[in-house]
Amino acid sequence: VLDTAISYGASEEVLGKLGIDDFQVITKLPAVPKVKFNFNDWLNDQVETSLLRLNKKNLYGLLLHRSKDLFGTNGKQLIQMLRKLKKTGVVYKIGVSIYSPEELKEVCKITEIDLVQAPLNIVDRRLQTSGWLDRLKDDGVEVHTRSVFLQGLLLMDRQNIPEKFSRWSKLWEHWHDNLNNSGTSPLAACLAYPLSLKEVDRVIIGVDSVEQFSEVLFHAEQPELMLDTTYMKSEDLNLINPSNWNNL
Repeated sequence: VLDTAISYGASEEVLGKLGIDDFQVITKLPAVPKVKFNFNDWLNDQVETSLLRLNKKNLYGLLLHRSKDLFGTNGKQLIQMLRKLKKTGVVYKIGVSIYSPEELKEVCKITEIDLVQAPLNIVDRRLQTSGWLDRLKDDGVEVHTRSVFLQGLLLMDRQNIPEKFSRWSKLWEHWHDNLNNSGTSPLAACLAYPLSLKEVDRVIIGVDSVEQFSEVLFHAEQPELMLDTTYMKSEDLNLINPSNWNNL
């Protein structure tokens, strides 16, 4: 499965040129413009152009990059259009990309969804601890999790962690001491948590090379680790939400 987005630069065009017939593709709509415009034409153009760039006839998944768009002026129209795309076979599954499980409470009040993409890692466990992971699975919603390495922070050597994260020094100390004592790589430990959850259908990763991808696959296919990482769990939004890091 390939995860991309219309707003990810030239990613769709690059994938289309490479040829991705053997892949299921999920893309995301950009934020709905705030200016007055013909919404139907805009949405149809976004999807048609995306398919052309990807060189695909249909999409496995079409997600909203911002769930807030469902509650805007064109919210009802957006829901209707997404359902129509699904009904006509242009899109197999429709859903949302979220930043906090709290978004799901409002989304599920107004529409049914097939697919959710959400952050989940050994530090940010909100999707599980909030009960939403179980609820989504009970409702037949496919769950894809991202940020498994917390933007790479969990893979850094202790001495390379930026100074602005020093307020969580005890957490990093426990993390690296346990990794060293157990002989476990941080990559393996990070992957083990989401992959151990039967409610998680896919774990989204980003890689810069074939070597990185091979390493991830190697660790993903290893037996489940016994390393206890519950001490890593945090509810501090300044840490678990990377959008807050610039303010540290």
